[in-house]
Amino acid sequence: METRVVITGLGCVSPLGLDVESTWQAILAGQSGAGPITHFDPSEYKTRIAAEVKDFDPQNYFEYRDARRMDRFSQFAVSAAQQAIADAKLDITDENRLRIGAVVGSGIGGLGTIQEQMAVYHESGPTRVSPFLVPMMLVDTAGGMIAIHMQIQGPNLAVVTACATGTNAVGEAAEVIRRGQADVMLAGGSEAAIVPLSIAGLASMTAMSTRNDDPTKASRPFDQDRDGFLMGEGAAVLVLESLEHAQARGANILAEVQGYGVTNDAYHISAPSENGRGAADCMRMALNQYDLDLHSIDYINAHGTSTPLNDKSETAAIKTVFGEKAYDIPVSSTKSMTGHLMGASGALEAMFCTLALRDQVLPPTINYETPDPECDLDYVPNQARKTEVSRVMSNSFGFGGHNATIILGKANGSSA
Repeated sequence: METRVVITGLGCVSPLGLDVESTWQAILAGQSGAGPITHFDPSEYKTRIAAEVKDFDPQNYFEYRDARRMDRFSQFAVSAAQQAIADAKLDITDENRLRIGAVVGSGIGGLGTIQEQMAVYHESGPTRVSPFLVPMMLVDTAGGMIAIHMQIQGPNLAVVTACATGTNAVGEAAEVIRRGQADVMLAGGSEAAIVPLSIAGLASMTAMSTRNDDPTKASRPFDQDRDGFLMGEGAAVLVLESLEHAQARGANILAEVQGYGVTNDAYHISAPSENGRGAADCMRMALNQYDLDLHSIDYINAHGTSTPLNDKSETAAIKTVFGEKAYDIPVSSTKSMTGHLMGASGALEAMFCTLALRDQVLPPTINYETPDPECDLDYVPNQARKTEVSRVMSNSFGFGGHNATIILGKANGSSA
């Protein structure tokens, strides 16, 4: 019998709040986490705005020495994991720690540490470079630090698929459970790349919005006047368990993982394939994993970055997969409020999908003001929508042609 995988805990650090409920309430209220960049002086940059995490003091979560030895992205990840385990009411003991693991990724990893230590290298020479540079910058360090802090010894690996990372982490963690290598997996992504080098590089690509005078209006997915994405930062971690394990311990089951797709465009290093072909294949793969009916999808959380190419190609892909049904499925982009958390975005959006199922409400796409003829679906404009939701889809697409889709179902104990 196929092992069923469920979600029993959530944790996050986001531009809208330092925990799940504050973030979710801000989403439902249509609040933006955007503002002027404060992490460094952005005055010489084309893009001077971002969605930063506010008021995160690592010493509220870690001993001073531990905090100093973690890049900001790892700090976010451990904090989100701590929240998720507490939310799941999961007791970690000597008897079960080998059966609890983590798949936690990042699109960029410890870029802030790299930039900081490169400055030390140039100013003071090689002997002054921190011995913690390499472990602090590595993408897999987030999962490693979670294991150390939580004392979990099961499968532990990192996923790096650019902006598809968070969704791939959830999907791959579910597969670890399905093949019997763990009973519980922490799954998620973390990013803290609002640093000079990344902002300069992405601005040079003309990928980001330059709506510097009105940052809360900068991220406007599917709107005719969109001009690029808004960088965000933060982390989200979900607790996944086999249904049998969750039921045996009396866990509160929030949702079920009912489909996972992963493909590659094989087209371009940064642009999506024409007409969203690779994204459409990915959505079909997720639906086909358990032979799900197209008509059973009640909502799609879109990748929806607010770039001209992505939003158009994703809309085309949704119409390719769902046909005329596409016009009946609400689609929204929560990046309009959180900004684009890169490798953490898919995990945060999986969390939002879980909460949409829990609360029977769809998050909005804010800043949707001028319809684009090539983006003509129901984007849940500007206000959250109460409705019946039983099964949802979440898409993430990344540089390198990476595509990832997961499907989550309402926690009702029935089969997929």
